[in-house]
Amino acid sequence: MTYYWTPQNVPQQFPGQQFPGQQMPGQQMQPQTVAQFREESYIENIFRLNRGKPGTFYFSFDQPVDGSNTKGVRGVVEAAGRDHVILRELRTNHRFLFPMIYFDYAEFDEELAYFNQQPQPRP
Repeated sequence: MTYYWTPQNVPQQFPGQQFPGQQMPGQQMQPQTVAQFREESYIENIFRLNRGKPGTFYFSFDQPVDGSNTKGVRGVVEAAGRDHVILRELRTNHRFLFPMIYFDYAEFDEELAYFNQQPQPRP
């Protein structure tokens, strides 16, 4: 059989081999000795930690709107999801729903809350 695409960094498995954590019939489960760590520093999680803190949020778009392909919003994060953020503009209380793919960066007026920098084991 011909394979047209093989990932470069994924070890190939052959019949009789097992994946890590996989158990052959009749074998006892062995505890894993390698600690796995949970990544928490995704942008949406950082936004959630700093909900309500004033800042300026910058976004870029493929197509110009009103002659510009960038947008800056002075406001606060009301909510954030994996692929979007909801901002409330401070001056007008207008709310924006931006897809994260357009997010460039943010500047906050005060110190940011951030995650503990020590890796935490996965549950």
